[in-house]
Amino acid sequence: MLKALETGMEGGKWFRLIDKVWSEKNLQSALEKVVANGGSAGVDGRSVEVVEKQSQEEIAILHRQLREEIYEPAPVKRVWIPKLGSPEKRPLGVPTVRDRIVQTALRNVIEPIFERDFAPQSYGFRPGRGCKDALRRVEELLKEGRVWVVDADIKGYFDTIPQDALMERVRRKIADGRVVRLMEGYLKAGVMESVRGWEPTEQGTPQGAVISPLLANIYLDPLDWEMAGAGLEMVRYADDFVVLCRSEEEAREALEKIARFTEANGLKLHPEKTRIVDASKPGGFEFLGYHFERGMKWPRKKSMDKLKEAIRSKTRRTAGESIPTICRELNKTLVGWFGYFKHGKVNVFPEIDGYVRGRLRSILSKRQGGEGRGRGRDHHRWPNTYFHAQGLQSLVQLRSAINQSP
Repeated sequence: MLKALETGMEGGKWFRLIDKVWSEKNLQSALEKVVANGGSAGVDGRSVEVVEKQSQEEIAILHRQLREEIYEPAPVKRVWIPKLGSPEKRPLGVPTVRDRIVQTALRNVIEPIFERDFAPQSYGFRPGRGCKDALRRVEELLKEGRVWVVDADIKGYFDTIPQDALMERVRRKIADGRVVRLMEGYLKAGVMESVRGWEPTEQGTPQGAVISPLLANIYLDPLDWEMAGAGLEMVRYADDFVVLCRSEEEAREALEKIARFTEANGLKLHPEKTRIVDASKPGGFEFLGYHFERGMKWPRKKSMDKLKEAIRSKTRRTAGESIPTICRELNKTLVGWFGYFKHGKVNVFPEIDGYVRGRLRSILSKRQGGEGRGRGRDHHRWPNTYFHAQGLQSLVQLRSAINQSP
């Protein structure tokens, strides 16, 4: 994409980009990505399946609308979903499928322009990078003795980014006014809720938008370079970041720099969640689902709670499926979770295995007229080997296989 764009670059800014966005080849690629990701319908009620069946017509419409500058982003549909471990609910934004296609096509064009200049300590929502890379870097720095950690939290980051300042950073590299106006259209499209109706979005990036993670990285990139220029080791994944330091003094210096940056850029640090910790002592810190403490790491409590909630949803005592069928569904959850947390402390895996088998014993006991949780003699009636024979995956065995692997 960069090679295709280079003829439109002058003085460090990129011109003549919109024709790359409306390219039918690019729109086709974007549509295929959106279909592969699935998801719900937006405010227009058109599902991914409907759009896929009408893909050629859809691409032709988007190509024409973008070319004639009559394309208008739709409001994002806001729905509320349960928040784990809390009676509260959190908002989830669902753009229309059509907007997701155009945003993906737009991202295909502008992401390479910004990506080549992003700082190396940023890992979130970037091609070829991910959570595991960030976690590995954290471990490397801890092993170097950087145990004084600034555990920072920007309060409501995605919802509070100042839009004017964000677009000013976009314009530093993007000089095609049509592309800029398209991006501004997404920022100003607003949200639609069944009860409240339409509400404007005067700050922040659109909820659930394909383009939002890239915009979030663009806005925090100056912080990445400022910290690097000061010789401070920051590891950032979107708005979640830590700074690992050799001394408490260095950590306080880092926190002061972060506080100055956030204040100057219209952001706020969460007063209760932002802190300095000594990771070599009890207490530690959490980052990307893990808890780090005294040279060890394990899944944080929220990660364990989320897994157990997923297990409970698949092992209700009134479940009517056969045990092998339930085990197959459980395996999808267990193996996926293990793939991310397999390098944590080994003592969490027996706990999870026991929890899963206990849920399954309760189902079997219920079917034979029992009440309450499966316990006591149920362990003898349905021993661990029984569930292995039914196809249940054991995390302890998976972890053992890793240890025995050359």
